[in-house]
Amino acid sequence: MVLRTEEESGQTQWILQRIITTRLLEACSLCDRTLPDTPNNNNTFCKFCHKNSASSSSSSSYKRLFRILVSIATDTKVLNVMCFDRAARVLFGCSADDFFHFSKLHPFAAANAAKILEGEMFRMTLSKPKNGNAQNLRAVSVVPLRSGFKPAIESLKEFYGVKAATS
Repeated sequence: MVLRTEEESGQTQWILQRIITTRLLEACSLCDRTLPDTPNNNNTFCKFCHKNSASSSSSSSYKRLFRILVSIATDTKVLNVMCFDRAARVLFGCSADDFFHFSKLHPFAAANAAKILEGEMFRMTLSKPKNGNAQNLRAVSVVPLRSGFKPAIESLKEFYGVKAATS
């Protein structure tokens, strides 16, 4: 099968070869900036909006965001691409917080999600990183091409026998 490039839109059809790393970052719930990695988040402050993540009584003082490095390929090239939260939600079908809690109950969920997504075809729009130190292109949008595509969380719930919550 030959994959073609759509020059006008900057989109290309890619096959996801493998997920290299899956990382869940903690971010400020107001400005989405990444919070520093600390062993104890009791003293974590967002220096941009000055919201103390521990002083708020609500559980939404910080949230988790996806940061996933994937290897993708066309018929002519292979690239490592960074998928941040918006693009990764398409692959996983849930928020990073939901995936974190699912992974606490099922420790091999991230590895199994990588196996589930391997070989899936997507149309991706890629952009150059805005940060000069960054090494990988960014996935700006991700659209599954297979009509029967199921996000990883749905397949994981089936695999682990987790029933859907009823309202």
